[in-house]
Amino acid sequence: MRISRRAFAAAAVAVVLPLSACGSGGDGGGSSDASGKVEGDITFQTWNLRANFKPYFEGLIAEFEKKHPGTHVKWVDQPAEGYADKISADAAGGTLPDVVNVSPDLVAPLAKAGLALDLDKAAPQYKKEYLPGAWAGHQVPGMTGTYAFPWYLNTGPLFYNKTLFEEAGLDPEKPPTTYGDLFADALRLAKESDGKVATLANVPTIEDFGRYGVPLMNKEGTAFTFNDGKGVELLTKYKELYDAKALDPQALTATPESSGKKFLTGAVAMNPGSALDLGNFKKQAPSLYKNIGITDQITSTGHVNMYVMGVMVNSQSKRKPAAVAFAHFVTDAAHQMSFAKKVAIFPSTAGSLDEPYFTKEDGTDETRVRVAAAKSLKTAVNYTPVLFSEQMKIALRNEVAKALQGKQSPKEALDNAVKECDRLLTQQG
Repeated sequence: MRISRRAFAAAAVAVVLPLSACGSGGDGGGSSDASGKVEGDITFQTWNLRANFKPYFEGLIAEFEKKHPGTHVKWVDQPAEGYADKISADAAGGTLPDVVNVSPDLVAPLAKAGLALDLDKAAPQYKKEYLPGAWAGHQVPGMTGTYAFPWYLNTGPLFYNKTLFEEAGLDPEKPPTTYGDLFADALRLAKESDGKVATLANVPTIEDFGRYGVPLMNKEGTAFTFNDGKGVELLTKYKELYDAKALDPQALTATPESSGKKFLTGAVAMNPGSALDLGNFKKQAPSLYKNIGITDQITSTGHVNMYVMGVMVNSQSKRKPAAVAFAHFVTDAAHQMSFAKKVAIFPSTAGSLDEPYFTKEDGTDETRVRVAAAKSLKTAVNYTPVLFSEQMKIALRNEVAKALQGKQSPKEALDNAVKECDRLLTQQG
């Protein structure tokens, strides 16, 4: 499984809980006391990880059960497709597992419904073990508390096709480092190839607005603000690219998979990815691999985007001491490190990114990408607001599509998107 963008694209799904499940926050009747003997049966749910990592998780569970005699962990794994709906149904039906693999936007409605254990109250002793930015990743605007242990992080560079840059008369050793350069190079590539080579394959998402320096929400977390002048400026630029075919004509319906394929076949000159993708390039497109350029994410803020995964404890769990102990066990430094060595992800534990595995290069592209990504993660930001649900993503995408097609102005599109997202926001509580 390509954990890089693919899982995190799936991870961008929010749960819409029925209003009957909505509480006023807190623990919804479940005590935040997690002290007591670590014992009993608990259920642990992961998100599309069994196919590739079965031996890892079976070993992890056996180790935990040996360390805590009298415990038994039942592991269930759900497919990526429909994961949010499954959590929503379990939350509404009172069948949520004791320990659940989540992303920040999945935690928000569960925390609001009182179903996510507040670790600042139940397990504050563990906070210092994690990077501050990662611990803060599962906090919800308008609520106090932290609602999941940080698990793995991911980020990655931009890959570019040196051959396509060269054919357009651009220096293949000097990829764009600013948005100004990116837009200029993209227009040049489209012009020189008579519209056959696009530079980008995806329409701007909420994280792109964040990277561009657009303020996304007010400080209280009660309204969206990405329709300001800077947001309009970014969408106007994308419209210019779209008209010139510098943005792929199929970008309106693109997925991370389809964008990846376009990059593999040379129809697109740049694509985001991770160290994991290099192995795919080597196997599937050796000629591209030989001409692959690797550069940093482009950002106006000085901070790259990161994706965060977490492990939440159900506040209604009958075996809270065991559930908290296991969630911590899965995400402690030793186990995060061993997981990171099996797949191209990064630990959220303090000090782990200073290990030689993440700081020493050996001359290969794989370590070059890993070392650069690990360094950037220390100051990376999860630009996607915790309260930005899947429905909001769809609303933004629909309005952006109308702007790119010329059906409305960029300003109108973003005003409409903000209006719809604010409406959806009022329904979350």
